[in-house]
Amino acid sequence: MTRRVAVTGMAGVTALGSDWSSVRAAFADGRTGIRVMDEWSRYSGINTRLAAPVPDFSVDYPRKKTRTMGRVAQMAVSAVERALARAGLLDDPVVRGGRTGVAYGSSFGSPDSVLGFYELKKEGASRHLNATSYIQMMSHTAAVNIGLFFGVTGRIIPTSSACTSGSQAIGYAYEAIAWNKADVMIAGGAEELDITDTAVFDTLYATSTRNDSPATTPRPYDRDRDGLVIGEGAGALILEEYDHAQARGATILAEIVGFGCNSDGSHVTQPQAETMGQALRLALDDAGLAPEAIGIVSGHGTATDWGDIAETTATNAVLGPQAAIHSLKGHFGHSLGACGAIEAWLGIEMMRESWFCPTANLSTVDSRCAELDYVMGTPRQLDVGYLMSNNFAFGGINTSLIFRRV
Repeated sequence: MTRRVAVTGMAGVTALGSDWSSVRAAFADGRTGIRVMDEWSRYSGINTRLAAPVPDFSVDYPRKKTRTMGRVAQMAVSAVERALARAGLLDDPVVRGGRTGVAYGSSFGSPDSVLGFYELKKEGASRHLNATSYIQMMSHTAAVNIGLFFGVTGRIIPTSSACTSGSQAIGYAYEAIAWNKADVMIAGGAEELDITDTAVFDTLYATSTRNDSPATTPRPYDRDRDGLVIGEGAGALILEEYDHAQARGATILAEIVGFGCNSDGSHVTQPQAETMGQALRLALDDAGLAPEAIGIVSGHGTATDWGDIAETTATNAVLGPQAAIHSLKGHFGHSLGACGAIEAWLGIEMMRESWFCPTANLSTVDSRCAELDYVMGTPRQLDVGYLMSNNFAFGGINTSLIFRRV
């Protein structure tokens, strides 16, 4: 028999702030985190000049703690620290006791740490390599640094699956607790903004080039969308066995009740609506829910041409045309490995308030997108019992998480 899994802490680092009140205020005002990156003007081969950076981020940790951390790991640790504090577990012996683990992901480590290795290959010697270069570069740098910083001695599950890194980590953390491999799991994802991330999509002609009007893009599901905008940030959820949380008097913020994950198995960059839909059904089956139980969908909504069409087609096929859906990427851009964790955190916050922001910049739904109840224009009051949060990644990796309102 599987065990129930509660969410007892959550926090994040985003382009619109690092606490719910700041982010909610931005949502209510219709502000987004997208800006023109003037410092990218030297990259002549890149068409877009847009991104959603986290402004003024820094940490005040001892050098001994940060020497293995690049920016992505620093954002991850910062989010986890505040999530543990909210859960009432910061500095609690349970974190070091062997029954707490980490499931955390990013697409990559800190890109600048690669330069020393590149210099070595190109020049035959490097002035920039040091003992921590690889630790900052490796794709599991966030998971490892979280474990080191907080003294975690349980299992470490690194997820590096591009845009599903964060959501996949939350799902695997949920399964670890449900199947009695851990009592507490630190879960989430992070990503550091870098021109190389933007270049990946720019070479595919998948980035927005509205360089003169950053406030109008990206436009998830919109008829006039012209591509995605890369962002950065981190999100963290503290998952805990339900009875364990109740026994210590923890505030239960939500319950995670379903997780689905699969692969398209066909093309590395062309999403497939059929297998995306199967991931949603796997989550519903895991939760033991009928499709009509889902009150709202937090959609992936990258604002890419075929991605939005495939996603909405899958959502319509599984949940029906009446399903309410919004995407947060109009506000934050696409934060890659962080997006699934940030969207889960903020989705739960909105579910707790019965208040959901509209998809930024969505004014006219693309007729090629499937019929759904798109939340657009103004925030919506919705008293929902279950939130579904979906993410889809390069390589055809699909995830779906279902959270229950408590």
